[in-house]
Amino acid sequence: MKGGLYNWLIILIFVHPTTAQEGFVSLACCADSNFKDTNTSIDWAQDSQWLESSSSCKNISSNGKARIFGMDMGKRACYHLSTVEGQEYVIRGTFLVAAGGSSFRVYLGSTLLGLVRSFQDSVVEGSFRGKRSYEEFCLEKDKGQPFISFLELRRLHDFRYLSPFPSHLLKLIARVNVGVSTSLDIRYRDDSSDRIWKASPYFQNEARVLTEPSINISSKSDHNATHGVPLKVLRTGLTHSDQLVFLHDGLDSATYQYRIFFHFVELNQSVKPGQRLFDIYINNEKKATDYDILAHGFNYEWEVYDVLGNGSLNLTLVKASVGSELGPICSAYEILQVRSWSLESDEKDVEVILKVRDELLVANQENEMLGSWSGDPCLSIPWDGLGCDTINGSSVITKLDLSSRKFKGLFPGSLPKLVHLQTLNLSNNGFNGRIPSFPASSVLISVDLRHNDFSGGLPESLAFLPQLKSLNFGCNPSFGKELPPNFNMSRLTTDYGTCDNTAPTFLRRGLVVGTVVSGSVLFTIIIGVIYVCCCRQKSVFRGRYDMKRELMLNDIIISLPSIDDTSIKSICIQSFTLEYIEAATQQYKTLIGEGGFGSVYRGTLPDGEEVAVKVRSSTSTQGTREFENELNLLSTIRHENLVPLLGYCCENDQQILVYPFMSNGSLQDRLYGELAKRKTLDWSTRLSIALGAARGLTYLHTFAERCVIHRDVKSSNILLDHSMSAKVADFGFSKYAPQEGDSGASLEVRGTAGYLDPEYYTTHHLSAKSDVFSFGVVLLEIICGREPLNIHKPRNEWSLVEWAKANLRESKVDEIVDPSIKGGYHTEAMWRVVEVALACIEPSSAYRPCMADIMRELEDALIIENNASEYMRSIDSLGGSNRFSMAMERKLVQPPTPTPTEPSPISHELAPPEPR
Repeated sequence: MKGGLYNWLIILIFVHPTTAQEGFVSLACCADSNFKDTNTSIDWAQDSQWLESSSSCKNISSNGKARIFGMDMGKRACYHLSTVEGQEYVIRGTFLVAAGGSSFRVYLGSTLLGLVRSFQDSVVEGSFRGKRSYEEFCLEKDKGQPFISFLELRRLHDFRYLSPFPSHLLKLIARVNVGVSTSLDIRYRDDSSDRIWKASPYFQNEARVLTEPSINISSKSDHNATHGVPLKVLRTGLTHSDQLVFLHDGLDSATYQYRIFFHFVELNQSVKPGQRLFDIYINNEKKATDYDILAHGFNYEWEVYDVLGNGSLNLTLVKASVGSELGPICSAYEILQVRSWSLESDEKDVEVILKVRDELLVANQENEMLGSWSGDPCLSIPWDGLGCDTINGSSVITKLDLSSRKFKGLFPGSLPKLVHLQTLNLSNNGFNGRIPSFPASSVLISVDLRHNDFSGGLPESLAFLPQLKSLNFGCNPSFGKELPPNFNMSRLTTDYGTCDNTAPTFLRRGLVVGTVVSGSVLFTIIIGVIYVCCCRQKSVFRGRYDMKRELMLNDIIISLPSIDDTSIKSICIQSFTLEYIEAATQQYKTLIGEGGFGSVYRGTLPDGEEVAVKVRSSTSTQGTREFENELNLLSTIRHENLVPLLGYCCENDQQILVYPFMSNGSLQDRLYGELAKRKTLDWSTRLSIALGAARGLTYLHTFAERCVIHRDVKSSNILLDHSMSAKVADFGFSKYAPQEGDSGASLEVRGTAGYLDPEYYTTHHLSAKSDVFSFGVVLLEIICGREPLNIHKPRNEWSLVEWAKANLRESKVDEIVDPSIKGGYHTEAMWRVVEVALACIEPSSAYRPCMADIMRELEDALIIENNASEYMRSIDSLGGSNRFSMAMERKLVQPPTPTPTEPSPISHELAPPEPR
């Protein structure tokens, strides 16, 4: 590999055990040669022999060197490490302090393990169970240049950290040997798995260190078992006459689950059972009472507790108040943070695409595109030229576009093995040789091989693929003219292999460039004129909104305020007595709904205002936290598209919230509930409801103090007042969005089946884009008039999202539109909403639009719909027949794949539809 080739790329390391320690991988980055550490006897290997990158080396300090990577923001450099499925491992990266102000993220696969900043030495360690034949340890740039000094993979032998969490990653917070007063770490060979036991960071007054270097250790589970904890650790301890306190501050501020392991050894051999009793507290919650190490006749006990924590952990051992002669004792403890594995690409697809890359590299050593192929091919950002989708919980490769990337050489022989590939585009390159066979199971829909130098002819296996709809192979001068026998061209969109451009390649390219430049100038002028006209037209509409604040739609007044049109008056939340609530509801006479919080009753206040009274049930799965969350949130925000909180009651263990009564029920009821049977919602009303809900969510996401994430967006939480204005409701699960420095994760995934963002579910990383996904499902409900999940339908129609996407891929919009509104909508307005919905339900949040962009698209769609309605009414008055007969047909064009920095993948600049 030549210098300058991958100036920010990977470290591709297919590692087999290369050291004398079985199950160990020990890499000293930028080391001059392999060496043995005289203190630990660990054999270290230099990493240069595996590098395919032009990364640089830097002397960090007297402690060693670092491998430095230059890469673009959001790109990754990865070590590819061999693992065994089912085996447990410890993985550890060491990052010695480096100048330059760098910060970067460390990932195991697609799961965030930690954040490294260059101003301090850092060690990032995690425990995991192998799920496949390899795992990737990756660095992702935040700012500056990522670097690494040492990388270690260790097979765990005697201890199973992950037994209750086999599908999780455990990030090490602390592993402390409390019974020593020196800074000496204990690791291999004392610890067969080379876990590093750090000395206690501090000592309390009057605490005493106990050491019994020859004491025999016995355990209740196995008389000789120490669960892999080194004897050097267990034969020392710390004791105090009253209590031992171990504090850990500065942890992730988001709520995580933690596993805490205590290791207790009774080092005073004269102590009898019952003489040393103590209580165990974690964050002031008692976990054990009168704990006795000797209770079972053995002197070693280990205990594990799973707790929730955010920001800090306080571990306290307190002498029992009654009966104990001695204070608590402890030898060691470990704290591990539980993190769910993020969604990863299908292992077989990864294996194949890596082979494809290697095959392409043979003749394309300097190709920049290949230089960007690093880490997981689909997550978090797909490799350049790849498109991915989610199938059975894994991301799979469905699109490969290498067009116009200056490739040459043979067609990659492994490419036909991408079993989920639907779109293949190799056009406008210099590929040569024969096209290989494709398996009959291939799901390819579109293949473009134009403008190359392929030879031989069209393989029969490719021509007769069952799902193939588009096949273009023209402009291959050496390509055979004979087509496979019985090949039916009429079933395909194809160029029939023809090409009338016979000019030399360099001349063709010159002509193409000239044509493109000239065309671009003309196109820019045309677009500019159209843009100015549209802007003028929109300014007229916006002016109309600002003056009148309303539009007349089929005799319904729909309010269209601007995004910043919020209530200025102060928010007053009243405190009601229980007696007042009971009088208003006539002793809870009229039940109007049930929810996760409890029952909802209709009531009337003394001034005549009708209200909805939500009373928490004693069996509710939601509790005080949700009650206080909604009360606190709605005390600070107010918007006309959010249901306001009028008052609350917290008396006699009752928790009650009072809202204005929404006389037209919920959007869910109006679409396919009982209310839908009485009267169908027309399209323009549905569109105005969607816009109102989008405005409410936009306000939450752009709230001046801090972005608020709803976390339970669904049609039943969009309520309709007397004028059918939409108001988003139910803020019990809402949270402020993580800010810089937060981990961005939430342990408890909240939401409703059918609406839940798959990325949030798998990663627990919370963002406003989770609300966007849920809102996309609501848009599909509005379009289709169907619930998100219905197991009473055929299997392929259970999920609204999957059913709708399958039809929309084939441009079958009529197949999904609610039959009750067919013929009652303008085609362009419908397509706008369809495109918005598709963008919202993208599997990766990076490719979803923000709510502000969605709101603007829905505004435009409503303007189109309303103008069309007024125009067609005028046509009808002149004797026109079909209300929307003049609407143009439009073929679905999937939004272009954006970069995560783009504000929205919704297309105002979509390419013109291809002819049918």
